[in-house]
Amino acid sequence: MDRQRNTVLEALLAEYDFTHRTLAAEVNDVAEGIFGRRGDCADRHVRRWISGEVRWPWTRYLLPLEQIFDRPAQALGFVPRGKNSANLPTPPLLPRSTPTPKQQEEDPVQRRRFITASAAATVALALGIDDTPTGGRLAMSDVQRVHERISRMDAHFFSIGGGPLVSVSTEYIARLRGALDGCTYGERVEKALHAAISSLYASAGWACHDSGNADQAGLFHAAALQSAMLAADPAAVARAWSDLSLQARRAGRHREAVQITRAALDNRRARQDPRIAALLHARLAIGQARTGDRTGAARALLGAEKAYDRIDPTAPVPTWLAFLTPAELSGLAAIAHRALGRYDQAEAATAQALDLLPESMRRNRTYYTVQLAELQLAQGEREQAAATVTGLDVASLDSRSITDRLDRVRTRLTA
Repeated sequence: MDRQRNTVLEALLAEYDFTHRTLAAEVNDVAEGIFGRRGDCADRHVRRWISGEVRWPWTRYLLPLEQIFDRPAQALGFVPRGKNSANLPTPPLLPRSTPTPKQQEEDPVQRRRFITASAAATVALALGIDDTPTGGRLAMSDVQRVHERISRMDAHFFSIGGGPLVSVSTEYIARLRGALDGCTYGERVEKALHAAISSLYASAGWACHDSGNADQAGLFHAAALQSAMLAADPAAVARAWSDLSLQARRAGRHREAVQITRAALDNRRARQDPRIAALLHARLAIGQARTGDRTGAARALLGAEKAYDRIDPTAPVPTWLAFLTPAELSGLAAIAHRALGRYDQAEAATAQALDLLPESMRRNRTYYTVQLAELQLAQGEREQAAATVTGLDVASLDSRSITDRLDRVRTRLTA
């Protein structure tokens, strides 16, 4: 019989992040639960199954394989030697310690935990992050679901602000750390989980800023950098550095903010990714403006524009960078101009940002509307400032930092 490669099994190994060696070890572990003794499977057996040299393994291997992938042997790409060989015996004992991939997805008792009732739990339920694996084998498909949930959290933030996302993010981080401790996975999945945790720490940091808790935000941004380094993900590292520079700037440590941003730009991946480079250059411009470096600020703003011009509009956009549009670049440029005392240029750039912002980004729209009113007041344009904030509805906005700024504007208008 001609040898035919078992592409089905090969694809399953890739999906569940198994190497030949780790699958062999898993077969041996499951065999111990079925037969009462550890199996003798080795990586050479797996290679022979995939190459097609062995098209129907022995029962002591097939039964564990069926349980690991929760599908019959023929659905694993194996071909029976004869009619009777396809009828495998019933396993004498079902293991309790190794849930199958199917159980990982569907067993609500052994594999899922739920967030207790609270305001944050309502958001968590709506975002679909209330179930996290606590055992079994994790695949890249599990990680993909994690990132999809994080994307929905990012969209929630851009729409109405941080609010309960602090507790939602920290709860999800705890669950993912539980998955790291209680599940089995390959190196690729492990790094991807650390990248997801870094993203959640970053989200928690931004939510803290919105809630007015700067100290806690700094701790979250530092934790995001640590997880990004564990993930060996240059983009996540650049994001964490960028957030730490913003943290330093908000604390009034402007020279430190400049140094951090420059360190982030030293990352080759950051320089090569035009979106990340554009964001870092824009934030560098603000830091340099705050330190009085007019030439450096102008050069950094130009660098942001050049980097943004290199963006491929057909390339996928990371959800955390979805906010970086021409509107946001105009808004960031306005902050730099304001720091340099160029209020007229800052006002024009802020107005441009508002013209370009989509209606769905309510948080950012409110942020720049308040900024526009502040700039108008700084130039003595009280009537324009009053018109800018008239009718501004923040009832659905969950950002204390923005609403506090709006209150200060209205207080000045009524003084």
